[in-house]
Amino acid sequence: MTKETNWWKKSVVYQVYPRSFYDSNGDGIGDLQGIISKLDYLAELGVDVIWLSPVYDSPNDDNGYDIRDYQNIMDEFGTMADFDELLEAAKERNLKIIMDLVVNHTSDEHAWFVESKSSVDNPKRDYYIWAPGKNGQPPNNWGSVFGGSAWQWNEETQDYYLHLFSKKQPDLNWEHEELRQSVYDMMRFWLDKGIGGFRMDVINFISKVPGLPDGDKKEDQAFGDGSPYFMNGPKIHDFLHEMNQEVLSHYDVLTVGEMPGASPKEAIDYTNPENKEVNMIFTFEHMDLDSGQNGKWDLKQLDLIDLKENLEKWQTSLQGKGWNSLYWNNHDQPRIVSRFGDDGEYRVQSAKMLGTCLHMMQGTPYIYQGEEIGMTNVAFETIDQYKDLETLNMYNEKIEQGVDHNTIMQSIYTKGRDNARTPMQWSSEKNGGFTTGTPWIEVNPKYTEINVENDLQSEQSIFAHYQQLISLRKQLDVITNGDFNLLFKDHPQLFAYERKTEAESLLVLCNFSKKEILLEKDVVKNYSTNSKVIVRNYSSVELLNDFVLRPYEALVFYSSKSE
Repeated sequence: MTKETNWWKKSVVYQVYPRSFYDSNGDGIGDLQGIISKLDYLAELGVDVIWLSPVYDSPNDDNGYDIRDYQNIMDEFGTMADFDELLEAAKERNLKIIMDLVVNHTSDEHAWFVESKSSVDNPKRDYYIWAPGKNGQPPNNWGSVFGGSAWQWNEETQDYYLHLFSKKQPDLNWEHEELRQSVYDMMRFWLDKGIGGFRMDVINFISKVPGLPDGDKKEDQAFGDGSPYFMNGPKIHDFLHEMNQEVLSHYDVLTVGEMPGASPKEAIDYTNPENKEVNMIFTFEHMDLDSGQNGKWDLKQLDLIDLKENLEKWQTSLQGKGWNSLYWNNHDQPRIVSRFGDDGEYRVQSAKMLGTCLHMMQGTPYIYQGEEIGMTNVAFETIDQYKDLETLNMYNEKIEQGVDHNTIMQSIYTKGRDNARTPMQWSSEKNGGFTTGTPWIEVNPKYTEINVENDLQSEQSIFAHYQQLISLRKQLDVITNGDFNLLFKDHPQLFAYERKTEAESLLVLCNFSKKEILLEKDVVKNYSTNSKVIVRNYSSVELLNDFVLRPYEALVFYSSKSE
């Protein structure tokens, strides 16, 4: 058994969404050879780990999260030989590759499901969740995450299967031991190839409450909320502990569970090393703070006090007990500079500020492709230009309900998942240098201004700033191990905190607004006299009699007893 080294505590992870990263063969779709050709770029950035969104064989109903064959590569992305080449090329650059583990559900075209739905006595029948209807209706009132019922009728066996996502994504039955062992065999296949771990897709959905009770249903809603019966279910810790003991504990790997609805208390249970489950989880709480009562499409202005309170809760709750993952962006989230920053006049400053605020906290940071150059949200003119299943389903539902087209489009411009999925902007050439062909989804028109080529030419770029943040995490123990102390809790524009160990301390000041913030010099007197500024996002630092933070300014002061 490999000794656990906790290497992931000082690591920075870079998420690649393969379809949109770089196209090597001109078919308009990013691919594995494209990723290989950009490894030097990622090594220059300084990251340690590349998380690949799914590259498995898939019919692509949900951009690869509907897996048809766990042990084959999607044709559009290349071959298993390409994957092996990627692993080897990454290893040469001291980069680890982690895979997306999608085992709450498969594609309905997976061989297991094809057998399972064929007859009630098929050996694979219990690999999935089946139930008879009630009074000509589905087994319960749960709605799917992507809209509509969470149940689909199967003609062959005259009953229903559960799908918490698309109807082409039937849920696996984790109560069935043979299914679990099949999953563990698949995990070993990839780990034995030499991958560095797994990001586990909605992994806290795999345990469902027996009997699958109806969910609460509001008067104006067509479906009930089943989440109390499938999030953090009764056997989730049993399943994750078994997975760890059977598979993960035999390899020195990074594991991060995507866990919607998990609280800090639950996160400690999942990530406490004594429990032997996963290293860290993705929380969703801070990403829901700009949503109204009716969910993500119900737009609400972020209240910075709410964000500070939430991140403080996660930082202090897990200190010494579990481990945080730190992220602003991923393939499901809009671009952070458009969301919590300013993607216009202060794009560069606010992108650097947001990076600084996050990367000085305790946890393992995740950078989503394009975040390091300040890529922004996109506003396509027509709904036909969008590709995301969730977005299109929502649009059609709202139109049927009589909601105004422009109102819906505003929600999509702000929160749609395709904001993150437009192609990586490599240069000012046609299609942002992403492809010589026609891209699978249109490139954000801002590529002429915002691209890698431009950023690499400037020492003041967002890319250079992220390089520095990554480098500091490796140099300073206080970033990994220091206590977290939130300052100015009630200030509506200022996010300020300290990190401290016995030997080192940091003061992090971040202005989340276009307004100047005037602080009494006493606030930073100890730092400004006994320490140095190690991070800034303006070309100069002005420490005057009164201390002024400029729009979206970020400063990090550092002091050490040894200096």
